[in-house]
Amino acid sequence: MSRWVRAALGLSATFFSFMVIGVALSAPSQAISINLPDLVGDEGPSSAIVLLLSLTVLAVAPALLLMVTSFTKIIVVLSITRNALGLQGVPPNQVLAGLAIFLSLFVMSPVLTLVNTDALQPYLDGTISFGEAFDLGRVPLEEFMLANTRPEELALMVQVSSEAPPATPADVSLTTLVPAFILSELRAAFIIGFVIFLPFLIIDMVVSSSLMSVGMIMLPPVLVSLPFKLLLFVLVDGWALIISSVVGSYG
Repeated sequence: MSRWVRAALGLSATFFSFMVIGVALSAPSQAISINLPDLVGDEGPSSAIVLLLSLTVLAVAPALLLMVTSFTKIIVVLSITRNALGLQGVPPNQVLAGLAIFLSLFVMSPVLTLVNTDALQPYLDGTISFGEAFDLGRVPLEEFMLANTRPEELALMVQVSSEAPPATPADVSLTTLVPAFILSELRAAFIIGFVIFLPFLIIDMVVSSSLMSVGMIMLPPVLVSLPFKLLLFVLVDGWALIISSVVGSYG
């Protein structure tokens, strides 16, 4: 293709572009209006606001429910056990989370039964309002958290909060009780984890000193101690001991 043909094609493309732009500019402009629903009407919040709040509550509800159950202690103990064994990815996080959820359902079954009987079923039957169902349903959860919260953590949260000291532990608000319960659960989980770590730490020390005594410095002690850890864990039926200890702590 000669340069004259290329130049002619370039001029034609430029002329066509200017024609398109001219037609677009000469066309009558049309106003674009977007109608948004009133966020707050005369009768209260609109359906858009209610839907947004509902989706927000549904997004954070699982995390909130897990925080007021035994899930925190169980998942922390299982994670510490995996680290003590030296298994970084076995069992996977999904397996540990699933086991912790089902154990939490087992531990919380009496509480969930009371919530269903006292609050959920009457609300579904239409005999009580949502506010009454919430007040009735929180009572079993508060009793469970109070029974498994150390007085020291509860006193700490009352002290750092701006609330007046309650007359009885039953008068503590949820904003104070929930963090105190979580701190108590974490403390108990770390104590159980310390007990679990000790025998495996001894195995690591024995294997490390043995390898150094025979001059095998380049061989990683973790690689050698892992089979002995697994053997000890299986011989003592470690999963049964850990689960019985964690579940039994809520007795």
